[in-house]
Amino acid sequence: MRSTIFIKRSLFFLFASIFLLVSNAQQPLDTAAIAQITGIKGKSNNGEYKITIPQNDLSVEVDGFKIIPPMGLGTWVDFAPTKDGAMIMGDIILTETDLKPVQQEVIKQGLTITAIHNHFVRNHPNVIYMHIGGSGKTDEMARKAKAVLDKVADARGHNPASGSVTDVPYSIETKKLDDILGYKGEMSKGVYKYTIGRPDVSLKEHGVAVTTFMGFNTWAAFQGSPDHAAVAGDFTMLEDEVAPVIKTLIENGIEVVAVHNHMVHEQPRIFFLHYWGVGNAEQLAKGLKAALDQTGKKGTSGKMNM
Repeated sequence: MRSTIFIKRSLFFLFASIFLLVSNAQQPLDTAAIAQITGIKGKSNNGEYKITIPQNDLSVEVDGFKIIPPMGLGTWVDFAPTKDGAMIMGDIILTETDLKPVQQEVIKQGLTITAIHNHFVRNHPNVIYMHIGGSGKTDEMARKAKAVLDKVADARGHNPASGSVTDVPYSIETKKLDDILGYKGEMSKGVYKYTIGRPDVSLKEHGVAVTTFMGFNTWAAFQGSPDHAAVAGDFTMLEDEVAPVIKTLIENGIEVVAVHNHMVHEQPRIFFLHYWGVGNAEQLAKGLKAALDQTGKKGTSGKMNM
C-alpha cells in the first residue's frame, strides 16, 4: 500500500515537473509574421530575429569622414523568444527633429525607452540613438515596432532606407589590422568592421539572455588610408572595466565620446562606451587592442554581424 502511494506521488511530481518545464519553455518565434507585419525581411540567428533599417537618407560627416550605415548608422530591432512570445530590444537612429514625435510614439505603444545618447561628436547633422525595449505576444511586438519605425519615416517624410549610399575610400591592409587585433572583420562599402562578443559574461535582461546578435558586443569600424584612417566603435564593459578601458583609449590618442547604459534591468551591470579616432590605421588598431586587453578573456577570437 505504501509503495503504491509512493509511486503515485512520484508520478505526480514527475508530471508536475514536466508541465512546468513545458509551460516555461520558450516558443520559437514566428519570423514570417514579424516580416509580414513590419514589412522588413530580417535575419535569424540561434532563435532570434533582427530587422535592420540602414539610414541611407542621412548624410553625416565627422572630421572630414563620411559616416555610412556600416560605420554605425543603422537602426535595428531584435526579437528574442520568450515563454509568452517575444522580447524586443532596439536602437533607433533619430535626427533632432525626429526625437520628440518618435519617443512619444514609443510611450504610446507601451514600450520603454532605456537610453538616449550620441555616438559621435562634431557630427553634421547631429544624430541621436534611442534604445527601446518591450515584451509580449510576438505579433503585438511586431506591430509596436512597426509603429515606431513608421513614425520615423513620417517625421522625415520618407523611408530612411530608400536610396543607396556610395562606398567610402578604403586602402588599409586588412590583414595587418586582423593580426594586431586578433580578430577577422567584414568589409561593407569601404568600411572594415569587427564585432566581438563577450562569451565570458552571461548577460540577461528580465531573465532573457542578451546575445552578441542582440547588441551585447564590442565593435570597431575602420575606413580611410593607412596614414589617415578613422575608426568608430563601441566597447561593452563590466563596471570594473570602465576606468581602465577609458584610460587606455585616451592614452592611445582615441577619443572617448560617450559612456552610458543601453539597458536598465540587465544582470550583471553593463556599460557601453563609444569612441572615435583619426590617425595611422595600425596605431589606432594597437590602441584598441590595448583597450580590449582590459576586458574579458584575453586571446579569444570570433566574429558576428550586428
